[in-house]
Amino acid sequence: MNSLQKASPVLAVCAHPDDESFGLGAALAAFAARGTPTAVLCLTHGAASALGTSRGDLHQIRAAELASAAAELGVGDIELLDYPDGALAHESAERLSGHVQQAAARANASLLLVFDEGGITGHLDHQQATRAASLFARRARLPVLAWAVEQRVAATLNSEFGTSFIGRTADQIDCSIEADRRLQLSAITCHASQAQDNPVLWRRLELQGNREVFRWLNRVGRTREAPAGAAPAGTDRQISRNRVARVGLGREPDRNRDHPGRHDRLRRQWRCGAAMRTEPDHLALGRLSRRSS
Repeated sequence: MNSLQKASPVLAVCAHPDDESFGLGAALAAFAARGTPTAVLCLTHGAASALGTSRGDLHQIRAAELASAAAELGVGDIELLDYPDGALAHESAERLSGHVQQAAARANASLLLVFDEGGITGHLDHQQATRAASLFARRARLPVLAWAVEQRVAATLNSEFGTSFIGRTADQIDCSIEADRRLQLSAITCHASQAQDNPVLWRRLELQGNREVFRWLNRVGRTREAPAGAAPAGTDRQISRNRVARVGLGREPDRNRDHPGRHDRLRRQWRCGAAMRTEPDHLALGRLSRRSS
């Protein structure tokens, strides 16, 4: 992948509201800034989170936060399903892939954007969302690009917080972008129930700086000739769908919230996100570099 393509619609598949912003936000904003249509399929309402419970019904709160965040990222269509948070691994990957198929057909997607295998943090919901996307992509011969975390970032987080981030070495990374995080930080602002009291998120962003890395999980069909549809799969689950006129970091572990904060600069950026916001076509996209092979 030598550059972010302008005319290749992208579908992001994730498990929880906030995954599209905390994890995939920089990539989604970069695609949108290049004029690439983007869409998000989110499989749960994230109602089982231990964060933000004092704010009210997380089922409703997090749905509204997702709609607002997607608008900040320039996402054109979002679909929010109602599978049980924390139990996606018990759902049929085949059935979930049917929802991916429908969303990809609606978006005319030629690329799927997902969390890395292992779910970044080891979260089983993240892993199952990626598994479902990959299952459909193999049938449809669509490429799958996975957001990843570098080994040095994962090692530092695991040491400081006792988390289970899964990092990638240089030879496992296929490409990287120099990220402009302003729109991502604005989107994170929208997820107030999950972004506040979340030191792991802010420390991760601090360690990453302006660099985001990715891996190809499926390189097949990396042209627009690849079909966006395949044989139907069961999709009789009741869904709720949200569409927004303007529309990428997995939900972070809840543990060790009292870890000393070293993220004041990022927190200030988050609080001032609206003031820093610019229109997508004014963003500096940076360069996309490929791993030498």
